[in-house]
Amino acid sequence: MLRAVTSAAGVVLASGSGSRVGAELNKVYLPLAGRRLARWSLDTFARVPEIGVLLLVIRPQDEELAREVVGELDVELVHGGASRQESELRALRHLADRIGAGEVDTVLIHDGARPLASAGLITDVLKAAREFGGAVPGLAADDVVVATEDGTGFAGALDGAVRVQTPQGFLAGPLLAAYEQADREGFVGTDTASCMERFSSLPVHWVPGEERNLKVTYPHDLRVVEHLLRETGLP
Repeated sequence: MLRAVTSAAGVVLASGSGSRVGAELNKVYLPLAGRRLARWSLDTFARVPEIGVLLLVIRPQDEELAREVVGELDVELVHGGASRQESELRALRHLADRIGAGEVDTVLIHDGARPLASAGLITDVLKAAREFGGAVPGLAADDVVVATEDGTGFAGALDGAVRVQTPQGFLAGPLLAAYEQADREGFVGTDTASCMERFSSLPVHWVPGEERNLKVTYPHDLRVVEHLLRETGLP
């Protein structure tokens, strides 16, 4: 019997409202240097040969715009839920049959509001996730300090603090199982890694992140990202 061809899946989350950016339009569809913001991430994932399946998780009311953004790319659209975690779970359930059949061995989940993650970072996260079970990119947070209990000052720097980024990658079977258990128990984590830390024994490996892998949250963030594109060139 022939074995199924195994590949990784990339999941780009675009189902939030993005209200803090101050636009009526969902922020992941705002224009950025000639493309919609979400298209930057989709194009980058599509350039990574190991990514065999690419999902865009959207709000139902954004479907027409999402299809326009996807264009000619081979991207599957999935309707998200009321929270980030529910949206991730719906994406994983969409992949469940392929995960069970061994066609998808690893899943990388990425925030569509981070348009400048490079193909190299995606590859590094995927490689580490396959080797260790889980991988999260991050930057050393040398400016994070601990406040005193009474709130009157600071007790010193927080050693080992890391500013976590996406994509976050995990072996597909344990990831799906962890999210199903979290759903049954009503647990809501802050990101993919927090759910895995609660419901999986897989080690999470830290991968060096990228300074330019910024998240667009406020209006000025778009200007910063556009400046980076002009200074460093297209990813």
